[in-house]
Amino acid sequence: MTVFFQLAVTTALALAVCAGAIAYFRSVRTPRPPLGVFNGRDIFLMMGFVLALPYVYLALPGATLPVVLALVFAGGLSVGYAPLVGDGRLRWALIAALIASVLVCHRAFGETAAPYWVANSCVVGLVVVSATNLNVQGGMRLRNVAWFLLALAAYDAFFAWVVPLTEELSDAVQGYPYAPAAGLRIGEDLGAVVGMGDLLAYALFTTAAYKAYGKAGLRTGVALVALFGAVTPVAVLHLVTAVTGEAPALIPAQVFFGPAAFLGHQVLRRRGPERRMVEVTLRRTVMPV
Repeated sequence: MTVFFQLAVTTALALAVCAGAIAYFRSVRTPRPPLGVFNGRDIFLMMGFVLALPYVYLALPGATLPVVLALVFAGGLSVGYAPLVGDGRLRWALIAALIASVLVCHRAFGETAAPYWVANSCVVGLVVVSATNLNVQGGMRLRNVAWFLLALAAYDAFFAWVVPLTEELSDAVQGYPYAPAAGLRIGEDLGAVVGMGDLLAYALFTTAAYKAYGKAGLRTGVALVALFGAVTPVAVLHLVTAVTGEAPALIPAQVFFGPAAFLGHQVLRRRGPERRMVEVTLRRTVMPV
């Protein structure tokens, strides 16, 4: 029962953020920042940010961490959804309601209850959709995403199995609202959680692949996300548990998805040069409220 629950929740979350990111990409244009074209230096800087962020979180006093995460969520929502809700007061009122709903559910039901995880997952998913489009529409190309995910796979493996930084960060947010993850828990026995970074990786690759190669890229992205982002990590977790008799503390999903995404890019690039944003047509024009 547990394995099927985890497979269902993990797959649903992974595909949901991809669908949301694609829908946003096809319908809304974010303002393009004057940053030029993504290159190797940008990927290096992004990896530096990814490396530094957990240490920043761990350096914060326990009660301060959820406040910082709430502010990060609010900022991501404000920037990403400005094209949809142009009225700043209305946009911030909606964001405040979303952020408050997570806190209310945490206080009313507890951190292991389904209502809290539903509310938190909605906020995390919206932030992932926002961050994905700000990057992909801002000039990030599929090859940039592929190299970034390959580096992220090595990073996740090192900090999961050599230096337990990921586990320390997970422990640090226990008991507090605004977990940087999405998932669902039902009672004490059923639970499935996907990290916000993993969801961002899935949405980034799928959206960048769609921008670069249209429907072929979309099909490739969805297939790789479902197989190597959702199914494989859960299957390996339970296989290792069955063989060793002990559940591993952590199975980093990017160890499987990162290399698969990189190979997926190598296959797609045979179709020719990537499309640019100017070559992608909006499905419809969204007028800000």
